Amino acid sequence: MKKLGIVAHSAEGGALCFLTACRVGAERLGPHLHPEIVVSAIPMGLSMPGWESGNHAVVATHLARGVEEVAGAGADFFICPDNTAHLVLEEIAETLPIPGLHIARVVCRDISKQGWKRVGLLGTRWTMTGSVYATALEQHGLERLIPDDATRQFIDTAIFDELCQGRFLPSTVDRFVAAIEALAAQGAECVILGCTEIPLIVDDRNSPLPILDTTRLLARYGVAEALDGRPSPAGVGGWLEPPTL
Repeated sequence: MKKLGIVAHSAEGGALCFLTACRVGAERLGPHLHPEIVVSAIPMGLSMPGWESGNHAVVATHLARGVEEVAGAGADFFICPDNTAHLVLEEIAETLPIPGLHIARVVCRDISKQGWKRVGLLGTRWTMTGSVYATALEQHGLERLIPDDATRQFIDTAIFDELCQGRFLPSTVDRFVAAIEALAAQGAECVILGCTEIPLIVDDRNSPLPILDTTRLLARYGVAEALDGRPSPAGVGGWLEPPTL
């Protein structure tokens, strides 16, 4: 059994990923059991100046340190429960000491299994308009739909000012649901909750569309990778092919 490293970026998303991995482990292995997990939590606040200024080198320093910490604690591979962070992780993946599971590749595998073709995407402004999902979806022959400018701005602000700080306002929930309704009106068949905190306020009970919960999907695939028996390449970074669930 391989040891799983969780490289947290935001506290809320990291905590949800950790708890999910433990619970999925118990589903697979029995009560109170799960793969060994080590967690790094470099404060996201240290990276925010880099995000705001577009200086990915600042963000990369902290994300790389997180991966190095879990590798130093014996992790065989890592997952990072933060969609936006993958913009920078893609730039440095080959330089890291252990490989990772890429959150967008995991999500696209699940979309393809369901047969959906037109995909709504919510997340930070960098996730909605950036290359992480644009590239992954295109590689899988999937169409990406995102909200209008004003809605993107609201969602981005709510993520950082509320969700990442553990604030969950009913009015914000309503705005997120309305954003998904608008994506459905554009023809979206499902919606990626492309920020690891969105599943804290949107789920199958209130979403107008089937959801792709990126936080829990990544944790589930992380456990599958830990249990599948494939050895991780020693001393090299890059991205692992997602395991079969």
